[in-house]
Amino acid sequence: MNRNRRNFLRTLGLSAITTQLPLSAQRNPSPTTILKPPRLKVGDTVGLISPAGYIDRKDIEDIKKDLAKLGLKVKLGAHVYNRYGYLAGSDANRAADVNAMFADSSVQAILPMRGGWGCNRILPLLDYSLIRTHPKIIIGLSDITSLLIGIYANSGLVTFHGPTGQSTWNPFTVDYVKRVLFNGEVFTLQNLKTSDNRTITPVQTITSGKARGKLVGGNLSVLSAMVGSPYLPSWKETILFVEEIGEEVYRVDRLLTQLKLAGILEQITGFVFGQCTDCDRLTRQNSQKDGEESLTLAQVLRDHIQPLGIPAWNGSMIGHIKDKFTLPVGVEVEIDASKGTIQLLESAVT
Repeated sequence: MNRNRRNFLRTLGLSAITTQLPLSAQRNPSPTTILKPPRLKVGDTVGLISPAGYIDRKDIEDIKKDLAKLGLKVKLGAHVYNRYGYLAGSDANRAADVNAMFADSSVQAILPMRGGWGCNRILPLLDYSLIRTHPKIIIGLSDITSLLIGIYANSGLVTFHGPTGQSTWNPFTVDYVKRVLFNGEVFTLQNLKTSDNRTITPVQTITSGKARGKLVGGNLSVLSAMVGSPYLPSWKETILFVEEIGEEVYRVDRLLTQLKLAGILEQITGFVFGQCTDCDRLTRQNSQKDGEESLTLAQVLRDHIQPLGIPAWNGSMIGHIKDKFTLPVGVEVEIDASKGTIQLLESAVT
């Protein structure tokens, strides 16, 4: 999600989501069965799309090289280079690329190039029946949260929170992509540690304990903007994970309050906060400039999450960071809030 996303949301508001739902893309009732996509294999083709912000041609060349190292081929969406203001083309064209990639039998996975803003606008235009009958991997983060959650909620397809095409495909990130999407491993995700077993990215326990549930989440701002829409899943007995970038602490407070007032937090069985990239820096900077005191992120999380009495922690390697996990949305997991671990209890792919 780029640095202008906050301005987009503030100026566009709910009036941006005005596209009517066509008959060809009727939304399914909440699926009762979860559907897993086939795993990736060397030689498979990845469809590159731009469902949110626009991209440069260099971005495509860079991700082609990264995917080639994994033995993967690339197919470009028909409108991947389009531009309409800050969006990568019209709502209809961006949605058409999503639907076309799911329908295309030569494509085994779909990789959005970047976030930014715009995916909420195309949720009514997606063909969820088509998606359910042509299950395949779709992965991303930031504004792509809309697609991951909307598709999971309305087709039952397991989706994946991980790198976009513009992300840093470094060894750590690629390793988790391989383990989850290629190998279908059932394993425990834990923050990087040094040779003397110290956690490089600190874990801060909010409430200790273990909990099980379906893993669901994504970017906090995007998730909050979806509240009240028909594109969110049932939150009963889920493990909610969220991350954020470039938001001052008071804004994170406001976003969590939205989830609380919507009745979401009271339904979940566990909570994981990933990284809040640049949040503390912006908060300190503006507090010093305005001469106002701020709550810390830890205080805000404690205020909202501790009263729930559920296992919870802060600091997981999720979000707008170079070293990031790939998390399957919709699979059963167990979290340990004392250790800061997420244990996959089932493979996310077939």
